[in-house]
Amino acid sequence: MNRDSMVFVVYMIHRCANQWGLSPAMVYKKLKESGCIESYLVPHYGVLHTQSSTYVLEDIEQYLKNRGIAV
Repeated sequence: MNRDSMVFVVYMIHRCANQWGLSPAMVYKKLKESGCIESYLVPHYGVLHTQSSTYVLEDIEQYLKNRGIAV
């Protein structure tokens, strides 16, 4: 993970936390356990960072839902 993708991941963690009413630590735990960070956000950073945060948030929600993780 390079600096740019790390900044993006941190931003999305906080965006999700605000949207879902959870702490950033809880969101990080859900994303880490589901593999969302390593398997989705970081590898696809090149495309995702050009999308709106609302779009990426919806994608993250769907990613977690597909893995049986509630938000």
